[in-house]
Amino acid sequence: MDGVLFDSMPNHAIAWEEVMKAHGLSFTARDCYINEGRTGESVIREAMWKAHNRDATPDEIETIYAEKSAYFHQIGETYPIAHVAKVLQYVKSCGNQIWVVTGSGQRTLLDSLQTTFPGIFQSDRMITAFDVTHGKPDPEPYLKAWERSGLPKEQCFVIENAPLGIRSGKAAGLTVYAVNTGILTREDLAQADQVFDNMTELLEFLKQ
Repeated sequence: MDGVLFDSMPNHAIAWEEVMKAHGLSFTARDCYINEGRTGESVIREAMWKAHNRDATPDEIETIYAEKSAYFHQIGETYPIAHVAKVLQYVKSCGNQIWVVTGSGQRTLLDSLQTTFPGIFQSDRMITAFDVTHGKPDPEPYLKAWERSGLPKEQCFVIENAPLGIRSGKAAGLTVYAVNTGILTREDLAQADQVFDNMTELLEFLKQ
């Protein structure tokens, strides 16, 4: 969802970087993009080990993540990725199922799918943080979507923008197309079956 449907990653990067800095931890915008898809707890634990060679306490994790979430919501509204609506409309017009596979557990973002992309998504075709035990890069999220789709794997494909999501999709045995909607390099996304610079390129490829 973040970085594929919504251009929310810049705001996430700002929020993570500022809150981590306030707690004496180093976490750059690139770190945010590279770690996209991980749980907040995992991100904080890793940053604490790198900075202080120790694990973060439960209180630290709760405090840092709460501050990050509050900061993110204060930054302002997020908007759809350019031309992603055209991709969604085309895929749906071909009679395909469309699933959302996200590590997010934020109800407001999930609800906003219905208002931003009316008629595209169904509530029973979403795999979120509430549905899995292991998030990306574990294959569980994409395996759950595939299993529930009832389709052969060769009839499914994943659209991703992040290295951990690509690893998750590939580990699930699915074809993965990456769209570089952020600050990462094409090399960062090289594990995908194909990398596109924007949604327009992806749409043209799908039409062919």
